[in-house]
Amino acid sequence: MAKPKRYELTAVQWRRIEKLLPGKAGDPGRTAQDNLTFVNGVLWVLRSGAHWHDLPERYGKWKTLHKRFTRWARAGVWEKVFDHLIEDPDNDYVALDSTLVRAHQQAATGKGGGQKGGTRLWGAPEAD
Repeated sequence: MAKPKRYELTAVQWRRIEKLLPGKAGDPGRTAQDNLTFVNGVLWVLRSGAHWHDLPERYGKWKTLHKRFTRWARAGVWEKVFDHLIEDPDNDYVALDSTLVRAHQQAATGKGGGQKGGTRLWGAPEAD
């Protein structure tokens, strides 16, 4: 495995989650083309804050990636991965300190009423 690009998983990180992901030989349904490339593409979008359609070509077609991301979210794949990582006793990397969490200045006004229409999937585009 080559040195990861910005926002991508390292070899150690990948080994921790690869067996949790669907699409392995023997799993029902299709065998995944390349879960690592897919996960790295998702991480690129979520960590960079860019739109799905700005996804670099090395990760594949943005629409295909987004569709697969949404299927995995509905199937609970991401939750399964997060649950596994949270159970790790050496899990120092998710510890947050309140000094790291800041709200936008307009969040203090209480105006806006929050998210309309319920919960939105991570990375899913908002309705216009």
